[in-house]
Amino acid sequence: MMMTLYAIDSCVSPVTASAPSVATLTTTTTSTVSPSPSTQSSVTSAATVTAVRWDYLPGNVYELIFSHVPQRDLLSCMLVCRKWYQTIRDDRSDVWRVHCLNKLSKQILKSDVLSSLSSYKAKLRAYFYAWDSNDCSRNVYIKPNGFTLHRNPVAQSTDAAKGKAGFLVGRHSWEVWWEGPLGTVAVVGIATKDAPVQSAGYVALLGSNADSWGWNLVDNNLIHNGDCHGNYPLLNNAPKYQTGERLRVILDCDDSTLSFERNYEFLGVAFRGLPNKPLYPSVSAVYGNTEVSMVYLGYPYDG
Repeated sequence: MMMTLYAIDSCVSPVTASAPSVATLTTTTTSTVSPSPSTQSSVTSAATVTAVRWDYLPGNVYELIFSHVPQRDLLSCMLVCRKWYQTIRDDRSDVWRVHCLNKLSKQILKSDVLSSLSSYKAKLRAYFYAWDSNDCSRNVYIKPNGFTLHRNPVAQSTDAAKGKAGFLVGRHSWEVWWEGPLGTVAVVGIATKDAPVQSAGYVALLGSNADSWGWNLVDNNLIHNGDCHGNYPLLNNAPKYQTGERLRVILDCDDSTLSFERNYEFLGVAFRGLPNKPLYPSVSAVYGNTEVSMVYLGYPYDG
């Protein structure tokens, strides 16, 4: 199922109306003074309270208010007026800092896992695109940080995992890196919802069927539908993957291509002619106790 991320990824255009105003509130109170031996009087007092208009509120007040609005309602708020749109759309807004702290621990925010992301909004978005604990092998569990999977030491098994969100349109990029040995087979790529997440033996599970496409980091070759599609990258004596090295995966749904980058060097297009269906970040691994992290980056900026 494709995931809807509300205002985190919204590209709506703001309406041109100004922020809604708040009407002046007038209240009238009447009090009766208890009669005294010398006089009786009825005192009527009127008090007028003028509320502050929405568009006169300081920006930090807007941010404070919207930080308490559920994320599913922020998109609707963006459609109210330009001021609300700009406040919520801003990556630096305190709205996203509060929502991010409510979802992610301070430990993960300070760790190196999210070091490629500068804003709280980007980190929160990456959380919603991270590994899916409901779409991975039974021999894999997702660590509490949400971004790292751990493969249990199970013999004669190949195990895979997919991201929470599939992509159908647009351009997307994410980072993947192994934090342990690769073993005899380690594959990174994409898969549809129908691709299996577990197989007997030690095989290149990702790429072994028509629903997945992968780059085997051990042998430096491309795999799809069980067939080898040549060496990758197309370099003489291409270097082998090193543990801890971050690979950038680039999926262009509009051009139907899958590419990779290593150390900010574009390695070329790996696959063309991808199907018009949701495609999910995916990996498959065989080595016991190895860990693989994945962080969604967003739109890939060329160069």
